[in-house]
Amino acid sequence: MTEIFICAGETSGEKYGAALIREFHKLDPEAKFFGIGGEKMMAAGLEPLFSLHDLNLIGLIEVVRHFPRLLKLQSRLKKEIIRRQPQAAVLIDSPDFNLRLAGYLRRKGIPVLYYVSPTVWAWRKNRLKKIKKCVSKMLLIFPFEQKIYEQEKIPAIYIGHPLQEEIHLALSRQDFYHKYNLDPQKKVITLLPGSRHSELKNHLPILSETLLLLRGAFPVEFLLCQSENLSRNDIEKYLPYSFPEITILKEDKYEAMAYSHLILTSCGIANLEAALLETPFIAFYRLSPLSYQLGKRLVHIKNFSIVNILLEQTVIPELIQNNFTADNLFLLGKELIENQTRRERMIQAFRRMKELLGKKKASVLAAQELAGIIGRPSSGISKQ
Repeated sequence: MTEIFICAGETSGEKYGAALIREFHKLDPEAKFFGIGGEKMMAAGLEPLFSLHDLNLIGLIEVVRHFPRLLKLQSRLKKEIIRRQPQAAVLIDSPDFNLRLAGYLRRKGIPVLYYVSPTVWAWRKNRLKKIKKCVSKMLLIFPFEQKIYEQEKIPAIYIGHPLQEEIHLALSRQDFYHKYNLDPQKKVITLLPGSRHSELKNHLPILSETLLLLRGAFPVEFLLCQSENLSRNDIEKYLPYSFPEITILKEDKYEAMAYSHLILTSCGIANLEAALLETPFIAFYRLSPLSYQLGKRLVHIKNFSIVNILLEQTVIPELIQNNFTADNLFLLGKELIENQTRRERMIQAFRRMKELLGKKKASVLAAQELAGIIGRPSSGISKQ
């Protein structure tokens, strides 16, 4: 029987892991996956050793603060890997944890398939040396990354972006508005403050000030998409008393984004989701001051939003660190709501981005690549 170790430490990576498990089970129904993941991966067949919440960290300071606990967790994983001797390992994103683990796996002779390249094009390019030594094959989700890996002679393949398979709308605009009692005469603005406690702490107070300003300028409805790994209490903890009435959604995230007039979102995967849904948005991000100062010396990119990076131009307004203020966000938001020409230019840019990404089936190709490093054909795998 095939046994595979798999590790996803973030909400987005967990979705990719779940889709990969489902697709691989079409090739080998009796394959066993064990490791780190969340509810979606468990529903797909993962035997969890730890939850993805144990790895859901961001920023240099946050990682350093939790380093002893992460080392202890990794030690327990290693013992289980030795005991079970998997035929392969799939490591999804979370490079601060997973690249260290990749070195151990390769030393034990376990082939490593790495899903979602670390952002070596933005910072810490020296990670490519580690990847070359430890990773059997890298699965790329952005087309521009292929050239980087070819230059370094590292086995890699662009498989398309898994979000393109994931985004589906189950409700019409009318049904969505009816479900959440939204007024069609008002502007709908959706907030995506982030999926980590640190992001809520750094973003929600500024967002609440911004919404008060927007409420004074427009008849408006506010929606906030609650990340799957956070509770309503987590969100309300960082909302000041003056926060205006807002609808917190635990589901229908893509409908909320698709049917909004504007999205205000932290930098990250939500930027790509908004662009794929062709809804104008503004990106923002704030780290702890020390994490930002340390990172500023290492990051070598002009833009922070992946949409701007893919398009190689600043299409999306970005408010980073000290520029992320209520006044700045309000002025940009007001313009994007009122200026139809700018909205249309942004939507046209989103369509160009989708052409760049292509139409590959990422989860299908990822499953085939996993079969390949195990040494099995990608179809007709025999049961043992």
